[in-house]
Amino acid sequence: MEAVIATGGKQYCVTTGQVISVEKLAGEKGSPVEFKSVLLVNRDGQVISGEKALSRAKVSGEVVSQGRRRKVRVVKFKRRKNYRRNRGHRQAATTVRITKIEV
Repeated sequence: MEAVIATGGKQYCVTTGQVISVEKLAGEKGSPVEFKSVLLVNRDGQVISGEKALSRAKVSGEVVSQGRRRKVRVVKFKRRKNYRRNRGHRQAATTVRITKIEV
């Protein structure tokens, strides 16, 4: 069984046992997480979608770790003006292991 969930402004296609990295969620290592924004469920070839059918659907998971993603370099440059700016940004992220998909 697989599902499409929405969290942090992005959509993820997940299956049971899969480990995904999402935008930062509250919770310590080992704490449970629930995703109630389920957009689609594929149960052995039978696709379930729509607000009415998925009103009680949820995807459960467990926080594996809290951390930060790779650094993104932000460079500003104007030629012949001696203007150069370097900056870096690391987005906070949470790694989650999907434990159960309920419909």
